[in-house]
Amino acid sequence: MRNDIERVLIDEAVIGKRLDSMAADIEHDFPEGRLLVIILLKGALVFAADLLRRVPHLLEIECLNVASYHGGTESSGKVDFLDRHFPEVRGRRVLLLDDILDTGRTLRAVQDRLLTEGAAEVRTGVLLAKDKARAEEVEADYVGFEIEDEFVVGYGLDFMGRYRNLPYIGVLKRSAI
Repeated sequence: MRNDIERVLIDEAVIGKRLDSMAADIEHDFPEGRLLVIILLKGALVFAADLLRRVPHLLEIECLNVASYHGGTESSGKVDFLDRHFPEVRGRRVLLLDDILDTGRTLRAVQDRLLTEGAAEVRTGVLLAKDKARAEEVEADYVGFEIEDEFVVGYGLDFMGRYRNLPYIGVLKRSAI
């Protein structure tokens, strides 16, 4: 473990087992496949790659770059769509994957945009959901882990662009923030 990590919250083996279970749930809910998966960059990339390799269906995968943290440890409250290209979703069943459900603003904003663009159905999956009141009334359909309201890094989650490549979810020491 790195010396700037206070503690490992969820280790790699536990994450792997939970992803197996989430993939089985997705396979069960979409037995015919034909699913468009949209990954929110950059945080959900590691989680999504590991999860989707466990789903046996052929999937169409798109990425969408949105931002709400802008370098800090708290959501800015504003969701910015950073891509000029928006995936074609009209009439499609969509699985939206994000790293963490915190305030709910990002998931709500993207989900609303997908529905406005004509998606037939939007389901959501997150690696982590913070156990707290949210600014938006939104819940994910697939949740890896419920965690306390603390700032975490690793397995795709970053602080100032760093720590995404850690193979576990860890709590960053206050002195590192």
